[in-house]
Amino acid sequence: MITLEGHSLTLDDVKHVLYDQEKVQASKESWECVSKSRQAVENVVNEGKTVYGINTGFGKMSDVLIEKGDVEELQLNLIRSHACGIGEPFPEIVSRAMVLLRANALLKGYSGVRKQLIEKLLALLNENVHPVVPQQGSLGASGDLAPLSHLALVLIGEGEVFYKGERMPTMKAFGTVGLTPITLTAKEGLALINGTQAMTAVGVVSYLEAEKLALQTEATASMTMEGLRGIIDAFDEDIHFARGYPEQVDVAKRMRRYLDGSNLITRQGEIRVQDAYSLRCIPQVHGATWQTLNYVKDKLEIEINAATDNPLIFEGGQKIISGGNFHGQPIALAMDFLGIAVAELANISERRIERLVNPQLNDLPAFLSAKPGLESGAMIMQYSAASLVSENKILAHPASVDSIPSSANQEDHVSMGTIAARHAMQIIANTRRVVAIEMICALQASEFCGVQHMAPRTQRIHRKGREVVQSITKDRAFSKDIESVARWMKQGNWDSILHPVSKEKQFI
Repeated sequence: MITLEGHSLTLDDVKHVLYDQEKVQASKESWECVSKSRQAVENVVNEGKTVYGINTGFGKMSDVLIEKGDVEELQLNLIRSHACGIGEPFPEIVSRAMVLLRANALLKGYSGVRKQLIEKLLALLNENVHPVVPQQGSLGASGDLAPLSHLALVLIGEGEVFYKGERMPTMKAFGTVGLTPITLTAKEGLALINGTQAMTAVGVVSYLEAEKLALQTEATASMTMEGLRGIIDAFDEDIHFARGYPEQVDVAKRMRRYLDGSNLITRQGEIRVQDAYSLRCIPQVHGATWQTLNYVKDKLEIEINAATDNPLIFEGGQKIISGGNFHGQPIALAMDFLGIAVAELANISERRIERLVNPQLNDLPAFLSAKPGLESGAMIMQYSAASLVSENKILAHPASVDSIPSSANQEDHVSMGTIAARHAMQIIANTRRVVAIEMICALQASEFCGVQHMAPRTQRIHRKGREVVQSITKDRAFSKDIESVARWMKQGNWDSILHPVSKEKQFI
């Protein structure tokens, strides 16, 4: 059971809720904060004060005063009119993350919602009822208004949900699990949709996948080193200490661990003096990606505990202030950076694939074919990798440099953070397939070189890999092989491969 209080949620907590279906509850202290801020909203309504979002219109219409008797209708209209999401829905895991992060944000006690609204969000998580949220339609300032409105629709019994693998009307799922819809009161609609939980949810899932993928690229590159008789001297710790980046030092250390005991790696001058950059510079390139992952992790750990709606309520209701915490710029920049960093893992992996299949660059059979000429072997797999890498370059164009004014220019700068996060997630999926192709080629190359000469750890990777994809003994349709390895990389248990080399990390 994970206890939420709005201040201390960690990425490990999120991981357990998302992937282990860990149940959640709120702390006693957070309920007290929620109660105080709610009382402040009710005082505003009862005393007839004018406060944005409680008894006014929204955006450019914030100067329109709403009558006390129309406050509930105001919130209902807000949710229905803002539910303009379009396109395919987010993966269910992202939707679950959105609900979790929204509940945690409201428990900080700055938003003025009632306890029963947050209890409803917690019930969705604990009953595994997840809103269907379209991926497109968010500008990422005033928060993720459109996506979060689809989340809010579910609370009032409208919209659609995923439940036990099916997409269905909300009320059908509610009837099955015994939930009832809620009527939103003053400020609650706004408190639900002003925020960054769509882009942050995508960001959290993407980060967790990218962290695992970055380690898998090192395991895969280690086999490539053996298949190409790579030079281990470039991973000597003195080189990496001499530059000083801890992440670069760590990558080199993990590569040495994978390759410890290998009879296939070589020393400088033994076969050649230097390797190409795609081998020699693995610690420098992968290490720089790890630096970015650390930056992204830092921003996400702040944002998952952030109050991002508007207005916010402080000092037990004595101070209610309109601001702009819903603006997604911190996450937009982090997501653009994440996409670029992971795209580089694909770039360098594709170059290693080329070295594995090009007979002008190795001593292996042309294109790793069992019968070069009669059969093409891995020739076109390299094409596929090149295509994915090129697509990544398009996706890596920063979304955050764009901005289009909205709400009659009241909201005249937006972040496009959700677009950045979606692109980062697609780049990660593409990169996983590129590394899967490198894995298939490296498995094959190592067999030409002699599996018995591999390091003990890379032999283990080879055994695991061959449980997923067969050796290339003749041409076949390789599409299913690529997808099988990519699926193994995303969903498989890699603990026995990664933990002995990187004991300090936990994996999804």
